[in-house]
Amino acid sequence: MISFAKAKETVLASARTLDTERVDLADSLGRVLAEDVASDMDMPPFNKSAMDGYACKRSDLADPLTVIETLPAGIAPQKTITSGKCAKIMTGAVVPEGADCVIMKEYVEILDENQIVFTGKSTKDNICIKGEDIKTGDIALARSAIIAPQHIAVLASVGCPQPLVSKKPTVGIIATGSELVAPDSKPSPSQIRNSNSYQLTAQVEKAGATPTNYGIAEDTEEAIGSVIKKAIAENDVVLISGGVSVGDFDLVRDILKNNNVDLLFEKVAVKPGRPTVFGLTDNCCIFGLPGNPVSTFVLFEILVKPFLHKMMGCDQQENLVTACLHETISRKKADRDSWLPVRFTETGTIKNIEYHGSAHINAMCGAQGLICMPKGTAKLQEGTTIAVRPV
Repeated sequence: MISFAKAKETVLASARTLDTERVDLADSLGRVLAEDVASDMDMPPFNKSAMDGYACKRSDLADPLTVIETLPAGIAPQKTITSGKCAKIMTGAVVPEGADCVIMKEYVEILDENQIVFTGKSTKDNICIKGEDIKTGDIALARSAIIAPQHIAVLASVGCPQPLVSKKPTVGIIATGSELVAPDSKPSPSQIRNSNSYQLTAQVEKAGATPTNYGIAEDTEEAIGSVIKKAIAENDVVLISGGVSVGDFDLVRDILKNNNVDLLFEKVAVKPGRPTVFGLTDNCCIFGLPGNPVSTFVLFEILVKPFLHKMMGCDQQENLVTACLHETISRKKADRDSWLPVRFTETGTIKNIEYHGSAHINAMCGAQGLICMPKGTAKLQEGTTIAVRPV
């Protein structure tokens, strides 16, 4: 049995880099950027009014001003502001040459059709200076960013309509167990509905990869072996839930070995998820995950998702947040790392969500994050600051 840290190190070291492709900006959400994107222009590209008001010289604010033109956004100024003159201007419009401030219309008295006077005591410049956000040639978005909606706005603004991104890994998902039935079936007293396949499919999609659900494989060498062989041939990654423990019908380890899978580890010192398996073929990486739903969920979040992101070229730090414990957390055994589901309180502290074993999936519905109690730690005191992995 290896430590979780060693298991994660092994998994990440096995992640091969995928090829790249260009996609339309509208289809880029959640993709991993494969190159630095430089701006092809200054942002903003001109001195831009930040307010609706009047562009003028600050030195003229004490005197009446003559309005010489009106400037909506998108129209270039035709006149220069000289002493005693101003231009009526809208938010986003080009500030005319000669003006060094924009006075808000709320602080203006209109004397007649073409004359105004400033009624305030002072004013800010209210001008967004050309290039103050980003200059031509500056990196607007760095390689390995997972493209979010705000990134799409940046890419559009700097002239990148088809960003270069890593291809999505294909992920085959297999649920093993003769006790499993489809969600639309009524289970007999000895059966349960297959939840892991659908949970993993959603997690894979959320992580930015492309899932294929291979359904349920009964606990026979023929059934499991056939679907594993097919999934390995068709995917970059295969996730198998169930069949990885040491019971009479836990067949996955031997079947993987029989399919020329090089198992790099077969047990991890982590709770939940001790019987987790990881192995390789020439073209595929295989995770054998425990069949209990909480174990499957947690191991995907802490082990599989970082692996998928690494495959897609995302080498940024994981998105962890820190928070203080709302109450003391204790455990009887501290022989391995333990991952616990938590939720945030109204005051911003985190509270442990109690659950009764790794089959208690309903407890995860309220989870907003996971925290780790390291091996050797039996108690975390109230008020302790700890890293939280959002889920």
